[in-house]
Amino acid sequence: MKSLVKFTLLAALLALGSFAVRAAGDNSKKAANAVADYPLTTCVVSGDKLGGDMGAPYDYIYKEDGKPDRLVRFCCKNCVKDFKKDPAKYLKMIDDAAAAKTKAAPTGKQS
Repeated sequence: MKSLVKFTLLAALLALGSFAVRAAGDNSKKAANAVADYPLTTCVVSGDKLGGDMGAPYDYIYKEDGKPDRLVRFCCKNCVKDFKKDPAKYLKMIDDAAAAKTKAAPTGKQS
């Protein structure tokens, strides 16, 4: 009986571990896609080039109740506090850039 309990616990732990690894893999794919799809090459707050003199971009996940999480990329961590003063203003700038990028992208249709 003890062997059956140990086996059941071991199987449950292995299943949970496998699920955690898959979930982590899914999240890393989503993060990579979010970075690749990010519409700006400059910091939304300072206007400095992302990955420029300030080093690697600082990626921030903006969370708002009832809405999907949003990636916001800054030139540095210090820009986060300015972003938090008026997030709607900066999110609109990101949305406008994304709309312009989508509009400018080729549709793949040939005439």
